[in-house]
Amino acid sequence: MRSRVWFGRVLPALFGITLLAFGVARADGIDDPLRAPTLNAFKGKTVAFLPLSMGFDLTEGWGAMMKHQADELGYKFEIRDPNWNTDAGAQALTQLISEKPDIIVVHNPDVQSYARLLKKAEAAGIAIIQVNMKSATPTQYYVGADWIGLGERAANEVVKACAPGKGPSTKIAIVQGALTAAASIYQIKGVDNVLSKHPEIKVVSNQAADWDASKARAVTQTVLQQNPDLCGIIGFWDGQDTGTGAAIREAGKTGKVFLITSGGGAKSACENLENGTFSADTSYDVPGQGRDINSAIRAILEDKAATKDLRVVLYTPLRVLTKADVKPGACWTPQSLFE
Repeated sequence: MRSRVWFGRVLPALFGITLLAFGVARADGIDDPLRAPTLNAFKGKTVAFLPLSMGFDLTEGWGAMMKHQADELGYKFEIRDPNWNTDAGAQALTQLISEKPDIIVVHNPDVQSYARLLKKAEAAGIAIIQVNMKSATPTQYYVGADWIGLGERAANEVVKACAPGKGPSTKIAIVQGALTAAASIYQIKGVDNVLSKHPEIKVVSNQAADWDASKARAVTQTVLQQNPDLCGIIGFWDGQDTGTGAAIREAGKTGKVFLITSGGGAKSACENLENGTFSADTSYDVPGQGRDINSAIRAILEDKAATKDLRVVLYTPLRVLTKADVKPGACWTPQSLFE
């Protein structure tokens, strides 16, 4: 009986003291012990971005998101733009190594050109984040598309569109980018993985357009002249494949030749789906990639020693868009990046 009286009187009193203490803490607020050291970790740090070139949706989107975070957290952010010139890019990377920023974010032109320099940068204590196009040299982070997976998706879509009895024929063409770029080397492997299981699909042309819309247009014009019953085309980048789509339109075959491409999901992609230039566009989501790049930057700057030996691959979730998917919010604009 005594124990019941003790619990009945003492526990409510203790509970009341706990609530009172909690109430005081809530009224006064408490400091987050991790906030100050986290924010201080960014002071005096430098992040450099070496793209293939500025001036197109992918690099402008990544660059805008990186700058936005740098401005918020107070570290320096700079861009070295080689304007599609690989030699200029190698020179810029060499200069950056001598300047020793904390992080270099690299958009490789191909798998070999920067490989030795990336090793040199890491040996000098500079963290490297590769974006969307891998080098043969792995570094701390890769953020970007799973190109083999993307190639498999594209090929599966073409197989469905050009199966026997579905289109004018089972003939398809492939318009690659630069043959030495990761986006081509790995993507064509994914395409081959699928087409090797579908001998009924006949590849009548497999050519490179070097990420150039005018070259893609010329290649496609020739293929359509030689194969007027062509059923489908797999293009390797939507910036390039505006030329592919233009050649299809000029031949009077819009809606008759299935064109699937891929890109960062910018507004121009939705516009080209709506107007019939593209039949499908696989988005690798530049805003999502930008968030992943920024997260990698933060992780490295907060504790560089802890991340030094990491080899992290952050593949972007992919989404195949068609005209039916073009709704508000389906594609991004520069304004929507920070909404």
